Amino acid sequence: MAHPSPVVAEDRSPTQLAVDSLTATVQGWSPTELQWASGYLAGLAAGLAGGAAAGAAPVADVQGAAETSAQTLLSIVYGSQTGNGKQIAERLQIDAARAGISADAISMADYPGARLRRDRLVVFVISTHGDGDPPDDALELHRFLGGRRATGLASLQYAVLGLGDSSYQHFCQTAREFDQRLLAAGAQQLLPAVECDLDYEDSARAWSGEILAQASRILGVTADTKSDPQVSTTPGPALRAVPPVPRWTREAPFESELLLNQRLTGRGSDKIVQHLELSLDGGPSYLPGDSLGVVHANPSWVIEPLIDALGLDPDATDAQGKTLWEALTHHHEITGLNRPLLEAWALQPGAEALARHLAGSERGELARWMSQRQLIDIVREYPAELSVEKLLDILRPLAPRLYSIASAPEFAPEEAHLTVALLEYDAHGYPHWGAASSWLARAREEGDAVRVYVETNDRFRLPADPDAPVIMIGPGTGVAPFRGFLQARQAQQASGRNWLFFGDRRFGQDFLYQTEWLRYRRQGLLDHLDVAFSRDQAEKRYVQHVMAERGAEFFAWLEEGAHVYVCGDASRMAPDVERALAEILINHGNMDTESAEEYLHGLKRSGRYRRDVY
Repeated sequence: MAHPSPVVAEDRSPTQLAVDSLTATVQGWSPTELQWASGYLAGLAAGLAGGAAAGAAPVADVQGAAETSAQTLLSIVYGSQTGNGKQIAERLQIDAARAGISADAISMADYPGARLRRDRLVVFVISTHGDGDPPDDALELHRFLGGRRATGLASLQYAVLGLGDSSYQHFCQTAREFDQRLLAAGAQQLLPAVECDLDYEDSARAWSGEILAQASRILGVTADTKSDPQVSTTPGPALRAVPPVPRWTREAPFESELLLNQRLTGRGSDKIVQHLELSLDGGPSYLPGDSLGVVHANPSWVIEPLIDALGLDPDATDAQGKTLWEALTHHHEITGLNRPLLEAWALQPGAEALARHLAGSERGELARWMSQRQLIDIVREYPAELSVEKLLDILRPLAPRLYSIASAPEFAPEEAHLTVALLEYDAHGYPHWGAASSWLARAREEGDAVRVYVETNDRFRLPADPDAPVIMIGPGTGVAPFRGFLQARQAQQASGRNWLFFGDRRFGQDFLYQTEWLRYRRQGLLDHLDVAFSRDQAEKRYVQHVMAERGAEFFAWLEEGAHVYVCGDASRMAPDVERALAEILINHGNMDTESAEEYLHGLKRSGRYRRDVY
């Protein structure tokens, strides 16, 4: 804070003298300091007007009034594993500011449960991760609401927006649990809970509009719920600053140049993994742990067989004048399946068998069935009669793909590196491709344009303390962010020790970035490098097996304050690694199962166990 300048007392009124003195005092103060001061003075005035002893408000009352005056009017609390929930929350925060409502979008990891007793208007945007689990950043708040301390919330008004995948058995389970537990704690439901499927955009937009209307009614402001990405982010006396809208987003990506597209796996490998380097010169910036969103197109070799199987004319146009070919190339998802798509398809003439299949399938069973098929398999197995308009109506919009950034800006200024596994396989008698991976790895050549944006991931950051030990567990392409981590640790001359666990299929063909890891090992940057190659011996060997073998030293690193990072497959690898961690605590920390679970929970709560799984 700036020091006050002296004010010369002339023949001026007491009010003018006070104004001059106050103006001099706050010269150079930040917006946050000014906002706090306005609340403090309001509280002081309220205390004086209330007739406090000797004409002064008690200090505790003044501070409380200042906090109330400067507090957030609407808390938007999100739990998000892939960034969708965060995006919805931040968009709502910006729209709230435009409507004159002071709002704060905050991760559940940074929102203490006790704050629920102080806040009066809170909305929750929460995804369900995996098959019924809360996302990592929601674990602590989820646990709080399930405990005995979550009581006395009668003055809280809330709403819940759930994000999930209806193909899974426990669709939006976490959102339902939040809603039920808040009600049980006495909170008042502002709106009925809304559950969104994979095509969540329209539902989330409508929900956000209702939230603003309700919040404006409660707070007595006139709402303008129109979205305006250029809303000012400068706080006024009653508005909290909102984060600036990024210049480059999924709606307005940066046009990057592909600088390098190089194969990482050996020629004898049964899979293809490419290393890509993209120019960000004049574009977005990032930190290690962030992801790069790639706005791709569907490749021709994916589109052609689909149109042939549909029996439609690729030059037929929709109501907007786009040809079917153009629409399928740039605007619609044509590989992945989701339950709403299947249900819509089952209603078409000729697809009655699919309707019977859906009716007889449990959600979990359906999820497994869908994971083995693409849209073209549905077209072939359950041929239906539908027009171009109807087809495009039931397809989801084409969504960007997120890839962990495999570099650090200190190492590769104005570049972002990616590690992309090409999805290609035969199934049901036909070849199949991943749309984004094959477009990136096969359709893009050096010099081509790739539209990108940065998706920040504050939940997956290196420790602030450069002396802290770091353990990184990344099988396959999950090793990508750890390349960036080690580049950053080297550039920062961090003294903390580093340990990498890597796994893949075969040592001779699939050891991604082998020369770099070995160079870091020789240089002493990488203290330990432990690898597991599952198909180099008769019995499968994975990273969790190596972790168990190194359990004593692993536990010693934990006791010394090590931070653990896991990146990769969420369905099998991540649970297997977590079980291995628990077993290490039991076997080498002399803990029982309950104590090991509590220790792991403590690591998560303190930010020393972080996962980026998908």
